[in-house]
Amino acid sequence: MDGGAPDAEEDGEQAACRIKETDRSEAAEVAVTPACFPSRTTSKGGETDPVLDLLSPELWRGLFHQDQVKPERDAPSESPSSLMDTYGPSMSSLSSSSSSYLSTHRNHGANLSSSSSSSSSALCLTPPLPPAVELPAVLTETRLTLDVYRGGAAALPLIWGSIPGKVRGVQYLRLGSEEKTGLDGALDVVSHLTELRSLAIRGHCFYDSQGDPLPGLLTTLPSSFSSLCHLVHLDLSFNQLSSLPSCLLSLPALSSLLLCHNHLTALPPDAGQLSSLTYLSLFGNELVSLPPSVGKLKALQTLDISHNLLQHLPDEIGSLEELVKLELSHNKLKQLPESMGALLSLRELVIYSNDLRLIPHCVNKLPLLKIDVRDNPLGRPPTPPPLPPAPDKAEIPELHLGFNQHSFCVSSAGGHVFLPGGAELLFPPGCLMTTRRLEWLEKRPGKKLVQLEEHDILLSRPLELRPHGITFLKPVEVCLPYHRTKRREVAVQRFDGQSWSILPTILRRGSESHSSHPGGRPARLACCTVSQFSWFMVVSRPVKDSCSLTQAGALLVSSADPGIKLQFPPDSTVQTRTITLQVLQVSVSEVQALCGDPQASVSPLLCLTQTPSIQFLQPVKVQIPLPSGVTGHTVDTSCLYLLHGDPAAQTWTDITSQVSLYVTHVYAIFYITHFSWYWLWYTTQRCVSGVVRKVYQRLKQFKVQFLVLQRKTDPSQVMLQCLPSNKVDSRVQSLSEQYDGPQPSDLCDLLEGEQFFAGFEKGLDISTERPDCLEGRLCFVFYSSLKNLKEVYICPAQGQKGPVRGQVSFYRGEVPDNLPEEVARKRKGQDSQWLTTLPLRLPALNSENHFIMEELQYPPLNLGDPESGYLTEANLLSISLQIGQDWRVIGINLGLSYQELDRIQYKFRDNLGALVLDMLFLWARGQRTAGPGAVSRLVEAMIESGRRDLAEEIEDIVSIGKRKYSESLRRVGLEAEDFSLGETQQ
Repeated sequence: MDGGAPDAEEDGEQAACRIKETDRSEAAEVAVTPACFPSRTTSKGGETDPVLDLLSPELWRGLFHQDQVKPERDAPSESPSSLMDTYGPSMSSLSSSSSSYLSTHRNHGANLSSSSSSSSSALCLTPPLPPAVELPAVLTETRLTLDVYRGGAAALPLIWGSIPGKVRGVQYLRLGSEEKTGLDGALDVVSHLTELRSLAIRGHCFYDSQGDPLPGLLTTLPSSFSSLCHLVHLDLSFNQLSSLPSCLLSLPALSSLLLCHNHLTALPPDAGQLSSLTYLSLFGNELVSLPPSVGKLKALQTLDISHNLLQHLPDEIGSLEELVKLELSHNKLKQLPESMGALLSLRELVIYSNDLRLIPHCVNKLPLLKIDVRDNPLGRPPTPPPLPPAPDKAEIPELHLGFNQHSFCVSSAGGHVFLPGGAELLFPPGCLMTTRRLEWLEKRPGKKLVQLEEHDILLSRPLELRPHGITFLKPVEVCLPYHRTKRREVAVQRFDGQSWSILPTILRRGSESHSSHPGGRPARLACCTVSQFSWFMVVSRPVKDSCSLTQAGALLVSSADPGIKLQFPPDSTVQTRTITLQVLQVSVSEVQALCGDPQASVSPLLCLTQTPSIQFLQPVKVQIPLPSGVTGHTVDTSCLYLLHGDPAAQTWTDITSQVSLYVTHVYAIFYITHFSWYWLWYTTQRCVSGVVRKVYQRLKQFKVQFLVLQRKTDPSQVMLQCLPSNKVDSRVQSLSEQYDGPQPSDLCDLLEGEQFFAGFEKGLDISTERPDCLEGRLCFVFYSSLKNLKEVYICPAQGQKGPVRGQVSFYRGEVPDNLPEEVARKRKGQDSQWLTTLPLRLPALNSENHFIMEELQYPPLNLGDPESGYLTEANLLSISLQIGQDWRVIGINLGLSYQELDRIQYKFRDNLGALVLDMLFLWARGQRTAGPGAVSRLVEAMIESGRRDLAEEIEDIVSIGKRKYSESLRRVGLEAEDFSLGETQQ
């Protein structure tokens, strides 16, 4: 198991999380109960082959890891000794001659079939089992499997009543727990199976019609279960247990107990009676604490209590001398007991996603211990007071604004205001004394307004809220949408008119009733509370870890990489300082490509800052992982360089000879007395400082491509866009229905926040009255997470007649002022600022000053499923004539974005009929890849828009079309043939 595997993405679905949790728990039982796999190899007669059944877990585990999404964490597997104890047959028997074993097995299968033929013919298992299932399919000599058929547990009383002597010798039993009646009857029988060694009574074995797993209904176990004195393995996962059944405390041989995904809130005080336990999994319950008696589980080797509500651990946990693996992730632990320093056998400690700010020194000193501490505020000061709870949204009025509504009123009752694009403003009741009119405006991110720190990335356009001087009596929550980022910190920045500052930020999903695209998933929101309005924007940055350094010293551990530590000795400062650590992860392959050294490797880049910025009185110890692929045993120290960076001068200096640098097996350690940037390189090159400077500059650049697309219906409407190269293909594909143009440009380099210009040349012109047009060129500012998009209308230059074959060129920075105007307007060569040039074409104009082009023909309406196939293009045209002024609300309910509707309204502002038709066919063309049910979605949109008359007309059209289609099939004699084919397939 890899406890350090990354968590599943947030931006993940709930269904995906549910599947991962299910698979994880199922994987935990694979090591002891191979019958859980969906496909079981059987011999003739339906008997399970023990050899293949024993080997199947490893085979299926390999297939699972190849074909499925990697779970959050692999489940722990049993030790080889416990496997042999659980399965019964010794491993030496598996190494015997396969031919002799198969011969023996065939005879055994024949004997079993003959001996049970009379019983199986007399015993009818239908119901609860399917008609084709006979007794040998579920019962072998020592194994009874009833969880592969829904409700199969009800078959146990039938089999027990018919052949009790045969059932009494069963050692491995599996039951599903999704049917209450059958389960109760089976539990009464289980207590008589005194030879049982492995028992599984699990939920989530079957799924309902929507694909959701069916929960188990087991709530307790009868006291008679204490008679199962040989039971070694027990799995009760995915059930409704609220407490540990007391009968389990009387099972002397029980060594493996799985209680995952139940509703346990506490363990009994006498849980220590389970003295034979070596593996205990309580994953996914509601445990708040553990009893002190857990320290009596002296044989315990693996303990999994992750995904619970634990706030502290008992000191007695340090008595688990045999404990090898301890999983505590996703709890609410604030500290670890010092007694854990006695766990000398501990090899793996998984404690990520807790509230730990310090790891006890005694735990760090445990030999061979691997710790996963991700998502803990290690080294941070105490948690600031939480934001005030949001008022109940149901009690305050909601207001949904459109793109053209830039003002709104808020009274003393408060309000929940939804802005276009996904942003939300939450005004609590009493935040204003009287009703006030407020305004919002989304700014274009320019260099004057947006000032980012090194390695920051802008995730949203600046949002201005006015009036700036208004003061609220209660904090107002401002939430801005942002796109997902990996391994970076998301924060809201506020501009007060002079400088930007970071605000405490909480990340959450938006309201279900509002999203950036109607009908889509709610946006990710970065939320902060403010008492005054100003400018706000969302940025991502390398994770910042900070601590307060006093005269007593401190230890600061990076939450991005726990191997990076700063140790401040006592008396290293006189006055209290605030220390900040940022870690920038760097791709080794990218560094090798940039510097041309295939042996080069680098550590993460450390950015160290402090307030106030003065030297330390004592050397500060810095620990950093060695570059990837380098270990203390293989490192050539002559190729190891420590670089000091000056963020102001953008220079790098080799300080290897000036510091005390030594290496351990996996870490490099050095001492410093002042803060800056530090970067550890392993390279065979000599002029390392110059190489590092060039590599660092290139790492800050993005590989981008430029798009120039013309709308198919109006070639004068041109879309200009600059995107990172990894986003270009998907963007071109999404625009291919409405836009046409040349292929994207070649790769270019741009920095975050860099300015560039687009100039139209060779007979093309644009309106120069735009505010973003400087000296005839459009001004852009590149931000990697924004769209960098502008739509303009072009026209032939003055005096130009006939079709025009022009071009648009992109340039860095400002237009050179030393070039003549006519040269600057027509230049196309590669100069110091030229980036790329892409062609544009304009058709000729007719006498009415309209472009001469082929009449637009909408493609035939074929949405790809039989239901919507009956709604023809002519039907859609007739429906569009009746929509009228309701077109916008219908478009919203059909799932079109506000931007698309605004574009349509602008384009056809003087032609309502063309406007409605373009809206309707835009939706229809988008349904080609949306799957079946397009007509149903159209009907629902009409009903939600208050046009039930159109909904009924569409239903009548579909009904008539179905009837005509059926009649045509009947006339050509295909209907009967299709029916017979359907019966054959069934």
